[in-house]
Amino acid sequence: MAQATGLGDVGAEPARRHQPALHGGLRHQRAQGCAADGPALTTGPAVNPARHWLRLCATLAALSLLAGALPTARLDWQPGLAAIQPWRAVTAAFVHWTPLHLAANLAGCAVLGLLGWRAQLGARESLAGLIALPLTQLALLLRPELLHYGGLSGVLHGLAAVAALSLMRRRGRERWVGAGMALGLFAKIALEAPLGPVLKATPGFDFPVAPFAHLCGAWAGMLAWGLTMPVMNRLMRSPHGT
Repeated sequence: MAQATGLGDVGAEPARRHQPALHGGLRHQRAQGCAADGPALTTGPAVNPARHWLRLCATLAALSLLAGALPTARLDWQPGLAAIQPWRAVTAAFVHWTPLHLAANLAGCAVLGLLGWRAQLGARESLAGLIALPLTQLALLLRPELLHYGGLSGVLHGLAAVAALSLMRRRGRERWVGAGMALGLFAKIALEAPLGPVLKATPGFDFPVAPFAHLCGAWAGMLAWGLTMPVMNRLMRSPHGT
């Protein structure tokens, strides 16, 4: 009986020695489970990276609508007043001479907004587009004979340039889409002969078109993109690598 008891005691001792390890393993598994469950509990809905681009396009459209209630003489681009009234470099983009002029540019905002949403253009592209806004009008100083200018089309050409350059930085089909956009934008501006007369009558429009403003917008977009992308690339990370 003593031997049996002794054997029993010996057999029970290893079990007691391994028991804390078993409890420790369970605690470790529970901790791992809690750690694994933690992110799942805090994960929210995915945020659309194109929200900044959509806000930019919507803001441009809204300000164009609001500017219709204000006197255009206080807002439009006038090279002789650029130095003493610098706000015109921004406000001129929201001046539209006719309802058709406004409607055409609102449609442009919608198209570029949809493009940016589908292409997931983010904060970097939005910042470049915002910088291109005043640069477009300031570049008109190269043609001082354009005494008055108003409209969003120049800025829209800048946004198109930003979108094209960003897509060309990507891979696969998006790169080809960006290249096609850039080629189309270049061809459109070239056909408009922007270095010719500053104002041109265009069939179907009840306002004169300023082709040089379109060239300025595309140039401003490319310049703004070149200035912002290297800086923003160091501050942000993008799933597309642009």
